[in-house]
Amino acid sequence: MVLMVTSTAIGGTLQYGFNLAIMNAPTVFIQNFVNETFLERWGIQLGVYELTLIWTFIVSSFSLGGFIGALIAGPMSVRFGRKKTMLLNNVFLLSSSLLALLSRTAKSFEMIIISRFLVGINAGISMNVQPMYFGESAPKHLRGAVSLSSAVFTSFGLVLGQVVSLKELLGSEPCWQYLLASNAIPGFIQLLTLPWFPESPRYLLIDCGDKEACLMALQRLRGCEVQREELDEILQEQNETKGERAKQPWELFTDRSVRWQLITVAVLSSAMQLCGNDSIYFYASYVFQEAGISAGQIQYMAIGTGMCEFTACILCNLLIERLGRRLMLMGGYVLMTGWAIVFTVALSLEVWMPYLSMTCIFTYILSFGMGPAGVTGILPTEIFNQTSRPAAYMTAGSLMWLNLFIIGMIFPFLVSGLGQYCFVPFGAVCLLTALYIQMVLPETKGKTLSMITKEFYRLNYRGQFCQL
Repeated sequence: MVLMVTSTAIGGTLQYGFNLAIMNAPTVFIQNFVNETFLERWGIQLGVYELTLIWTFIVSSFSLGGFIGALIAGPMSVRFGRKKTMLLNNVFLLSSSLLALLSRTAKSFEMIIISRFLVGINAGISMNVQPMYFGESAPKHLRGAVSLSSAVFTSFGLVLGQVVSLKELLGSEPCWQYLLASNAIPGFIQLLTLPWFPESPRYLLIDCGDKEACLMALQRLRGCEVQREELDEILQEQNETKGERAKQPWELFTDRSVRWQLITVAVLSSAMQLCGNDSIYFYASYVFQEAGISAGQIQYMAIGTGMCEFTACILCNLLIERLGRRLMLMGGYVLMTGWAIVFTVALSLEVWMPYLSMTCIFTYILSFGMGPAGVTGILPTEIFNQTSRPAAYMTAGSLMWLNLFIIGMIFPFLVSGLGQYCFVPFGAVCLLTALYIQMVLPETKGKTLSMITKEFYRLNYRGQFCQL
């Protein structure tokens, strides 16, 4: 099980974190490349506003690709299975790496945009299919920890990307095209290792109807005889969904029995990006400059942000089966609200401002990693059944990437426009999300799908309960 998780995540969610991080270091080099290309082709010298606009589009094409990837992840995971989808996903990754590698030689910044779009598709698929694969393959008592490993590898990818982006390695002017193409290496590792591991046992039994293959997959993943209780739970889910085909997202919108599950996933997936955490990685230079950090120290400060989230995700992995999903999520957003307020005050002060602002950024990311970063991805696996799960992940993933695209486009203008108040909108999002979790989300730790469904039933059919 550990080896399967590692193999899948190296070419999966690690890529999301890695590709978020590697775009910060070559910002100036790629902007100069774009300016030189315009000057050579059309004799036009771009102004600061035009250059920033093109740069934000280059950055945000990753999010746009992720949105497309989230939309096709569901159908691919149903048609090809979870494991094969992860393997096929590397076609987008390797195509992206090739375009990035050749962009400088071809003198085409458009190739960088297409490259970022394709690697976004890769990340969009893996961010949806990997948690599904893990959640369906893990035993109930480890489901949270195994699913949360997706977030651990995402944060590890952030740190790895930030280290590789150092000027001493690939973050220098002559090497930026190699930096953008370096994401091919984790993809090759996955292609060599993942074929040796089994498909999701639930997919094999519920979607394919192959009980024998399901038992073999469970035995390989557990390393021992399959417990009758675990098999009975999968068989129960199979009986409950017998004769049903995989649902489409629009069918979930009209299904009253999953109304509040869908609203919950939509709210939490949107909040993950609207809280502004991932934009800090896209635009670390802008944020740290605003906070008063010297230019020479910014690349090392950026590594500190990645290490914060990585450490927090490991802690969350250790605590999630003790404290539960609800507390971790709500606590994370409450802390982020507090730090956003402190950060705003810090930016308004002149004395000790750089140090206090830097501390707030680190603690903001630490709070994000302790809850929202990992727990959000687990919920669709726990609150939707097998036929609804792919559509739920499509909806969640689409909203996550759409909001990341929007935030990615407006973030640099938000920082320059609002100045010291740039984190006020993000703090408001965190506060509202914490209140929603408190009022709506039930605890899912250690519960079967039927138990969780009964708790949501009270919300979905509240009017009928009132009449009774």
